[in-house]
Amino acid sequence: MVSVLRGGVVVVAVAVVGSLTVLPALLAWLGDRVEKGGVPIIKNMPWRAGERTIWSRILTPVLRHPAVSATAAAGVLVVLAIPTLHIHTATPGTETLPQNLSVIKTYNKVQKVFPGGPIPAVVAVSADNVTSPPVRGAIADLRNRAEKSPLFKQPITTTVSPDQTVAEVDIPTVGDGSDSRSNAALTQLRDDLIPATIGQVPAATADVGGFTADSNDFNAALKSHVLLVFGFVLTAAFLLLLVTFRSIVIPIKAIVLNLLSVGAAYGVLVWIFQDGHLQSLLGFHSNGAIVAWMPLFLFVVLFGLSMDYHVFILTRIREAFDRGRSTEDAVTHGIKTTAGVVTSAAAVMIGVFAVFATLSLLIFKQLGVGLAVAVLIDATLIRGVLLPATMKLLGDWNWYLPKWLEWLPRV
Repeated sequence: MVSVLRGGVVVVAVAVVGSLTVLPALLAWLGDRVEKGGVPIIKNMPWRAGERTIWSRILTPVLRHPAVSATAAAGVLVVLAIPTLHIHTATPGTETLPQNLSVIKTYNKVQKVFPGGPIPAVVAVSADNVTSPPVRGAIADLRNRAEKSPLFKQPITTTVSPDQTVAEVDIPTVGDGSDSRSNAALTQLRDDLIPATIGQVPAATADVGGFTADSNDFNAALKSHVLLVFGFVLTAAFLLLLVTFRSIVIPIKAIVLNLLSVGAAYGVLVWIFQDGHLQSLLGFHSNGAIVAWMPLFLFVVLFGLSMDYHVFILTRIREAFDRGRSTEDAVTHGIKTTAGVVTSAAAVMIGVFAVFATLSLLIFKQLGVGLAVAVLIDATLIRGVLLPATMKLLGDWNWYLPKWLEWLPRV
């Protein structure tokens, strides 16, 4: 995951540098020759961001009834986002892999004979000498308690390191490793069994690992840091938009609109993959959870894509406003002149992301559907309805900048 994020940063940085240097240099060198090699028929069609586009027909009623349009669009997004309230994340297990693979068939056979064996809870006991009577007795007590609990299964095995300082106790658990039963077993092991056994030996410590512990701890780490990531992204976006457009309303509204878009995408993702809808259509079997890192990853990527569209459109609107147009005329002009580019870019990205939804791994299906749905929502409901409607309602308040911020530079 770290390598993916680093790669994303490098790709964006290279694209920015290339757009500011190589691209304008090539355009200047080619001149009018850039028009050569166009697609037949299409190349002779005049480019007009005029009144006869589909976005013109959408914008007209939106700007005529902005309050109704904004309320309806926001209502749809809120309804789509409702499933997010019961989102459950977990590290994907073997049930999310293609079941026709030979290795998965073998795994399922082993799991059937030894339930919980391939993914046991791993208790690492550390002491100066784990074969000493107190530690050995505590380990035996731990095994006896686990055998009597309905949350654990057999066989329980113990392996001692050559230097006798670490003992590994493998305890198979019920469940599939990421469901509520497996998590309940992990909780009982950490909170009850180990404190009552190994925890009673002063010189010994015990830590629990394994698939369930890894998933549980990863979720806990994400949840404890997610607000920091959200706060950093939102603050950075607010400051950049504040300086770019010299308005305190524009960045606040942009953040709200983008959060609505992301929330709606989360809701669709939960409704499909966690609640198990459209399984036959998309060709998957729900494991009742969303991949643990998916929400945070989607938020960062989608917020970046949404802000890209937002800045592109608002720049045209601001330019028209600065040239003397009214806010309503500026909104109409800005969206009509950028709608074709935004729609084309969105269509390309939706098509690319949709490819992931056709792959066999559940993790790729969730990624593809989440990104494709979010881009579709953002390019239609957000940019085509909510943005113009709210700008029409706010009027000149869109460009409000408190006097104590007048020192901001004009970019």
